Amino acid sequence: MASDGIELQAAVLALSMVGDLSMGQPLGQSRRSARLARLLAQACHGAGEHAEVARQVSLLRWSGCTANAEGFARLLGDDVGGRSAMLSQTLDSAGRRAMRRTTPLAVVHCEVAGEVAHTLGLGAAVEQGLRNVFEQFDGQGRPFGLRHPQVPEVVYQVMLAGDLEILARVHGLEAALAWIAAQADRRYPAVLAAELARHAADWLEIADAPEEELDASGAQVPLTLVADVIDLKLPWLAGYSRRAAELVRQAGRLWSLDEAVVEQAAQAALIHGIGRAAVPNRIWNAPGAPLAGDFEQIRLVPYWTARACSRIPALAAPGKLASSAYERLDGSGYFRELGGEALPSAQRLLAAALAWQALGSERPWRPAFDAGEAQRVLLDEAGRGRFDPQACQAVIAAARGDGALAPCRSGNGLLSERETQILRCISLGGSNKEVARQLGISPSTVRTHVESVFRKLQCTTRAAATLKAFTLGLI
Repeated sequence: MASDGIELQAAVLALSMVGDLSMGQPLGQSRRSARLARLLAQACHGAGEHAEVARQVSLLRWSGCTANAEGFARLLGDDVGGRSAMLSQTLDSAGRRAMRRTTPLAVVHCEVAGEVAHTLGLGAAVEQGLRNVFEQFDGQGRPFGLRHPQVPEVVYQVMLAGDLEILARVHGLEAALAWIAAQADRRYPAVLAAELARHAADWLEIADAPEEELDASGAQVPLTLVADVIDLKLPWLAGYSRRAAELVRQAGRLWSLDEAVVEQAAQAALIHGIGRAAVPNRIWNAPGAPLAGDFEQIRLVPYWTARACSRIPALAAPGKLASSAYERLDGSGYFRELGGEALPSAQRLLAAALAWQALGSERPWRPAFDAGEAQRVLLDEAGRGRFDPQACQAVIAAARGDGALAPCRSGNGLLSERETQILRCISLGGSNKEVARQLGISPSTVRTHVESVFRKLQCTTRAAATLKAFTLGLI
């Protein structure tokens, strides 16, 4: 949709916020590191395009981390807390041993980050930096084990900037510089580490200062990309925000809402899950009702969405609406516990659409409701005063067909009908065996089709293929 366009810089900043939350970092960590990386690039080579490349790579350094969150959850038990400890060098011995098995996760991360840069049109230098963002001077990095001088210099600049920002904040500047010095000619060149150390104190002050960051080109990019990256955190959420946004549009028009109101609600549907990145996957994947402490983290999802979007002018209005997605008319929602007249029609539409979307989707703790069951549950909740009955009727009518999405074309000519069908299944987390059972074919046939999909999409991981398929409109 044309209305889903957003300024390039706003999209980059939104993705940086998702990355911060996914990595257990305070909001703005990527932004502060990006300023440090740019300063280091300028100190080495003066002003020029290379400094902007360093800033963009640093902002998007964690843009692939939702795609491997499930893997880190299995490896460390807590994808958010575990990666936070990894960055601050506070992992215990078991965690450090587990990190030796992260090469496949680095492959996923770097491929997805590279696809993000490619989709945003940020240029070859940014894309190359992100595809190699975990490589090291001594060849002990990931995903390819490149050794200096094959490692792009921007990777060293971004790595140094991130290490300084995180370690100085957690352990103090002196300890941070001592650790960085010990990594000279291991993680990064000694001469570059020394250059950073000379300016570290002054640059950290600059990193915290307000800074205007605008995209001079005025380019527009799809907000759906941000939604797709958000949804990659959980395999069973693939395409969830896109579908919710389209349902909001169709239902809003059936409800005869003003088009501007409908479009803002659709944008809110695309970004409502930003705060979900801050909650560990173990909580989302729990088989039963969340424990009290876990639910407190879930209640903070819209808070983090509000905090992230408030820092991005282009997303301030839809972000405020998105942060009220889980409020209920009777005041029983979260996180502000608003109700009644405090909730405008756009919020009521968004809340009903997301509830319907959730009811019709399979979750680790329950199967999907069929349309009849979902309708009964949603209208029952409306009868109890939690949802607006008119909003619910509009959503149900849209889902029933009056505003349904057009059927997906068979891969838009790029993929065969069977390949599209299999890609849709694996995008939701299905293994080859599970997809084979579901479609009544052999696992080897599924594997052959998956390999063909990867070849046609020029990807090697399921997460990257899923992201690219959504970007190209294939699924």
